[in-house]
This record gives sequence, structure tokens and C-alpha cells, in this order.
Amino acid sequence: MTMVTGFFSALFWGALLLSLLVVIHEGGHFLAARAFGIRVTEFFIGMPCRFHLSFKSRKFGTEFGVTPILLGGYNRVCGMENDDDELLASALAIIQREGRADINAMSEELDIEGDRGYALAASLVDLASVRPYYNPELDEEPWQREWPRAFETLQRDANLLTEYDAGHDFTQEGTTEAGAPRPVDNPQAFLESEVSHTYLGKGFFPRIIVLLAGPLINILFAYALLVGSLMIGGVEVNANSNVLGSVVEGSYAEAAGLKGGDKILMIGKYTVSNWEDLVVAIDSSLAEGGDLRVAYERDGQTFETTIKLPKDKQVDIIGVNARLETYHLSFAEANRYAFEYMKMVGGLIARIIMPQHTMEIVSQSSSIVGISAMASQAAASGPNDLALLAAAISMSLGFTNLLPILPLDGGRIVVEIIQLIRGKPLSTKMQNAISYVGLALFLLLFCCALYNDITRLV
Repeated sequence: MTMVTGFFSALFWGALLLSLLVVIHEGGHFLAARAFGIRVTEFFIGMPCRFHLSFKSRKFGTEFGVTPILLGGYNRVCGMENDDDELLASALAIIQREGRADINAMSEELDIEGDRGYALAASLVDLASVRPYYNPELDEEPWQREWPRAFETLQRDANLLTEYDAGHDFTQEGTTEAGAPRPVDNPQAFLESEVSHTYLGKGFFPRIIVLLAGPLINILFAYALLVGSLMIGGVEVNANSNVLGSVVEGSYAEAAGLKGGDKILMIGKYTVSNWEDLVVAIDSSLAEGGDLRVAYERDGQTFETTIKLPKDKQVDIIGVNARLETYHLSFAEANRYAFEYMKMVGGLIARIIMPQHTMEIVSQSSSIVGISAMASQAAASGPNDLALLAAAISMSLGFTNLLPILPLDGGRIVVEIIQLIRGKPLSTKMQNAISYVGLALFLLLFCCALYNDITRLV
């Protein structure tokens, strides 16, 4: 029963913690995208699943929701896929003209294969310029694995703005509903206007800010949480007192009769008034050799005992621990600690891409299994421990996403820099190939981290 309870506790706290941190990460991307007027169609907690709860924002048009697969989250920033097909404007014009266009008929009109027609429609969906139409008469339904046979127009106001565009007003005269024909005079100019509302249509710096926003908000959240936890919850430190906090079971001190709560007055020839004196007295007496005479106070009475030590080996500890007390850091101290911790995590993550250090860092890594177990233990210890763990994971998540590996944000930033230098975009095929290599690498790292977790747990 205890094992079952522990499993569900780890599952709950792991899912809760990871979902929170992913929402924060994706929220950074979402806010930055919306600040630059980029369309965002979906924002979900959890991985894609046909079973979900959601609602659509009237202001942004974004569908916010949650799925039962709480292993992350995502938001669909429009225009992240780069499709330079020269027929994109023509395909959009056909759908605008028809209102609802069958892909086979559109492909026939464009004199192309059906697969290319679906690719064009998928690119237009990525731009949030059209949407798939699921025909119930053909037993089509949302969340099916295949695209439907037809795609349709979106609701647009008199200025051709959609629900995803800032400033749209569907009360205006000239507004057309979804699925209604809305022909355009200049297909290429209309496509360019649509692209301008997406990631693809923004300049270098807006794109970089959108990509950086997710990792940075994770790092800033972790920094703020760490400072707050250290100031409010504090940290446990050794009290500078000559009262013992505890005595190690089976130690020399326990054999001599010492217990937690005893007030040490003298060790050998050394008088003790605080923990620093006690440490110096123990070290000095052990260096001198022989058994240790100890005078202590318990329940208002003074006693003496002798800690007998073996004569055939060197003894470094006698088995006594200091009494712990909570120390609340000042704002300056907490910031100093948080900054040093941030530098340390950033340095460790950066070493992953250094071949001579990769396996060293991977051997210390944890997967979702280990994180869930740690989250459960931290939650049982108290809110402060859970907050400190959340800060540590959020900091790691932020810096990991800055690694220059696709499909991570850092990898996309490198692609943007390369495209800026080249003066033209990398092909979708090239980006996909690089992404597959990156995914394979992270699958390998995940397997190594999972192996670490299983080994530790067993």
C-alpha cells in the first residue's frame, strides 16, 4: 500500500510541478508573440490529445485548454513553419474564392498532386489564414489523424482581420463568417499581409525575443522564487550552541551515553561554550590521542562520561550533530546566492555540449521519473522545499532550452542567425533534418537520465 501511495504521490506532484513550469515557459513565448501582433491559435497544458477541456479567448482568438497527458504543454505560434511554395498565394486565393474548397478540386485547378495540395493547405493553417473543415457527413471530426477533405475561410471583419488579430471588430459591416466566400483581388499581396501577422513575417529581433522569452521567463521565475524562498522560508544552519542537536546511532558518542539536547560543558581539557568551541575541542582532543572525557548538563544536572576510542585506528568523528536553526537571508544575501546559483547552473548546462564533459553531466541528470520522486519528497518536507526544487528545475529548464540544438529555442536562435548571415532562409527540409538529429540526441540523453533514476531508485 505504501508503494502504491508513493507512486501516485510522485505522479501527482511531478505532473503538477512540470506542468506549472511548462506553462510559465510557454507563457513567455505567448506574451512575447502577442506583444508583436503574432497570431497564436492554441495554448495547452499537457500533450496533444482529443480528450481535453478548453475555451476560446474572444480577445486573442487563442484556444486555452488542458489535456489529461500532463507531461508538458505547448502553444501554436503561427508561422513557425517556413514553406516557400510558390503556389501558396494561389491556393489561399482559391479557398477565399470558394469559401470552402475541396483539396482534390483545388489540386486539380493548380495542376498538382493531392499530397502537395494538402501541404499547401497545412501551411495556410499554420499561418491561421484558413482552417480545416470536418464534414460530419463524411464521418470527419477534429483530432482525427488525417486532414479532412476540405478547408474553409475564417471569419474576417471589414479590414480582413481574423479573430487572432489585434483590433478585429466583427460588428463592422462587411464582416464575413467562417466558410463564406471572401475573394481577394491580389493573391500575392493578401498572402504577404497574412504572413505579416505571423512569426514568419516579423524581423530578426522580434523573432529572437519571442524565442528567448520562454527560457528567460523560466530563469527569472526561478531567480525570484529562490530569493523569496531564502528570505521567507529561510535555510537550516548549524546553531552556534554547545547543545547537541542529535547523536548518531551506533557512534562512539552514543556508546558513551550522550543524547540530543545535552549541553556540552567540557571536552578533555577544553572548556566549551558554543559549537565552534566544541568542534575545536573535539579536533584537538582527537589529535592528542586517547579517550575523551566529557562534562555535560542534562535536565539541570551535571554529568561526566568518557568516550572510549579504538587504539588501533585513527578516529576523525565521534558522532555528534549541531542543533539546527532557521536562518532567513536578507534581500542582498538572497540575491547574491541566487546569482551565484544561476551562474553555476548555466555553466553546468553549457558543459553538455563540450564532448569532454558530456557524459559527466549526463551521469548526474534526472528524467521525469527522478523529478517526480524528488517533487513528492519535497512536497512532504514542506512548501519551502518544494519551492526550492521548483526553482532548481525551472532554472535548469530555462538554460537547457538555450542550448544551440534544434528543436530547442537555442537551436532556433542559431537558425535565425544563420539565415540573417546568409540573407535567405534555410529550407524546411534542411531544418527538419537538423531537428531529427537533435531529437535523436535528446532521446539518447533521456534514456541515460532514465537509467540513472532507475538505478538510484532500485
